[in-house]
Amino acid sequence: MRIAIAVDPSGREISGHAGQCRNWQLYDCRAGEGLPQPVPVELTREQLPHHLKDEDPHPLKGCEILVVGSAGDGFVRHMAGWGAQVVRTGERDPRQALERLIAGEALPDTRPDLSLVLCKLRDLFSRH
Repeated sequence: MRIAIAVDPSGREISGHAGQCRNWQLYDCRAGEGLPQPVPVELTREQLPHHLKDEDPHPLKGCEILVVGSAGDGFVRHMAGWGAQVVRTGERDPRQALERLIAGEALPDTRPDLSLVLCKLRDLFSRH
């Protein structure tokens, strides 16, 4: 199972506003194996989900789960179109979130993100 986690530029904290997040950690998880090391991915501006056309190739395509600090409904719908489930969480540590997710544990609720108000307004006029 491929899991992508939105992270801040340092890679140490889960990032909010997934539609504008450039830094991701990709994990290729396999049953019966330990936690894999992350593969860091830095998206270009053109690869940000807010700007990408669906027919273009993308490093996050093929991921089954995307873990994010926050995301608007348009992002969630867009990723569902790629076959990915978006999991929003208040967990800050990417590794801890991955461990809990794989163990089937609930992740903490999302932290407040005022930029989501703007995302909701933008989603009203979005192509998604």
